[in-house]
Amino acid sequence: MKTKIRTSLLVLLLAVTILPCLQGCQKYPDGPFISFHTRTERVAQTWRVDNFSKNGNDNTSAYSNYSETYTKQGSYSYSWGIFNGSGTWGFTNKDSDIELSGISNQANHTLIILKLEQNAFWYYYMDGNDRMEFHMVR
Repeated sequence: MKTKIRTSLLVLLLAVTILPCLQGCQKYPDGPFISFHTRTERVAQTWRVDNFSKNGNDNTSAYSNYSETYTKQGSYSYSWGIFNGSGTWGFTNKDSDIELSGISNQANHTLIILKLEQNAFWYYYMDGNDRMEFHMVR
């Protein structure tokens, strides 16, 4: 009986000690909590817009044909109807942001990552005073 109580107390003590540490490991505000894929592996694919908002107002229909492709080697490209361009990407700010640079037909942007999962990539960037938020899916 004493062994069961000691074991239960030890498990409880470990949970109380470890759980706050794990919560501090979450990199992005909307997740994931943990991933078996590297950040680069999660970004490196082709994404299409699931939802787009400007200053909190839904404008998804304006971006219905918009897609972005990231490669593991750091290449970036986008396609939006007849418009397209390419450049490079890389993590910055301790992997919290992505810097897009050298993009034809587009200004450089710092993407602030909100969520980076295998099938969901949410970010926003500031365009002057406008917050441009993209929820991308595979």
